[in-house]
Amino acid sequence: MTPLKILFIGDVVGSPGRKILSQVLPRLIPRWGLGLVVCNAENSAGGSGLTLRCFEELIDAGVDVMTMGDHVYRKDEVFQVFDKSDRVLRPANYPSESPGPDMALVTARDGTPAAVFSVLGRTFMKPVDCPFHAADRMLERIGVSTRVVLVDVHAEATSDKMLLGRYLDGRVSAVLGTHTHVPTADEQILAGGTAFQSDVGMTGPHDGILGRRYDRVLSATLTFVPSYFDVATGNPRLNGSLVTVNPENGRAMAIQRVSIGPEDTQRILTGALAHPAPPAPPLSGLESPG
Repeated sequence: MTPLKILFIGDVVGSPGRKILSQVLPRLIPRWGLGLVVCNAENSAGGSGLTLRCFEELIDAGVDVMTMGDHVYRKDEVFQVFDKSDRVLRPANYPSESPGPDMALVTARDGTPAAVFSVLGRTFMKPVDCPFHAADRMLERIGVSTRVVLVDVHAEATSDKMLLGRYLDGRVSAVLGTHTHVPTADEQILAGGTAFQSDVGMTGPHDGILGRRYDRVLSATLTFVPSYFDVATGNPRLNGSLVTVNPENGRAMAIQRVSIGPEDTQRILTGALAHPAPPAPPLSGLESPG
């Protein structure tokens, strides 16, 4: 049995997020032996939404499946993306009439069948259908033949995410959170064999406020005068979670946070890998995932 390694990349924000992903992912796929790459792409176009060009950039970099969230329809071009691909997913607990696929059934690079879907949380977010019932419906559709299942829970409240992780424990390979853009340090394998992390963080500029320019956010906060929250530019980082799964039963064998900053990126691009950092979470781009 050869373990399947899945890299789930947190919310890609604007051109800085797309750029660092495009720079490092093609090198990480062979270096880490990645069988499947999933990213949350709902903020990849100017910080909100997805366009056809951004979709193509992420696909060209090696992303296999893209999950979306509450900004799924922010750009009209997403409907063109849906026409072109069945691997860009709207939340599964949106109404059945909502455009776009709610699940992706894919084949990993090693031939392992896998399923991916996402659900929205309900605390501090717009009203949607129950994510627990939606997950049940998705699993019923997937059936027992596909053992490897990854769930993106796009939610504000860590308690919502934790509860869904427990609810799905033993029934899916991983429940990984997005939306807050802040990585949490609670990565773990639950008792039933499901990998869990409340939020895998953001892939994009970290010198602002959740990927947006600090001065713009501060001005609007202090004066109440609306301001366009431009995407920040500095300190781009790729954040995510690396999950190792037994492809025969779908149980997670390991989970580790991933955080790749500018220095790691430069060393990856120049091949300066002679002195990798000591292996300790979060996983940098210079370390071997084992």
